[in-house]
Parts: sequence; C-alpha cells; structure tokens
Amino acid sequence: MTSTLEIPLIRIGNSRGIRLPAPWIKKFALEDGILLEDRGDAVLLKPRRRKSPPTLSWSETAREMAASDENWTPWNPSSTDGLKEIPWD
Repeated sequence: MTSTLEIPLIRIGNSRGIRLPAPWIKKFALEDGILLEDRGDAVLLKPRRRKSPPTLSWSETAREMAASDENWTPWNPSSTDGLKEIPWD
C-alpha cells in the first residue's frame, strides 16, 4: 500500500529540513539516521543500518573460547568426521 504525505520544508538555521511523523520513523526504522538516495526524479529515504559488531581475530577468539567454561575435550580436531580418507591431503 502506498501512502503520500505532504509536509512543508522548515527553516533550520541557513538550511531547510523536514519533520517526519513519529509513527513513520518507527515503522521504517529511521531512529539511527537516514540515508538519502538521489533517484533522478525522486528522493528515497532509507534507514541507516547499524554497524555490525567487530569480528574477533583468531587469537581473540581462542582467548574467548579458553576463558569460557565449555568443555571442548570431545571435539577432536584431527577427526575426519566419518571420512575414510581426507581428499585434500
């Protein structure tokens, strides 16, 4: 369903801006900011996506695993998981 809302430009210092209705901000997840995309004859407003958390390095991952209380003894890194031979050797 498409809906259109006419909203005025408002003065913000030397610039102009728009006020978006709170229900639209929530509906379209615009709380963290907006990306403005030039579509030639139109402007598209899109939510700015949150950055994903940084990925741990191998050494950081090993430290995190070592610090946890998980029991890794049943895991055998030399296991071939049921393969009779390892095809990449």
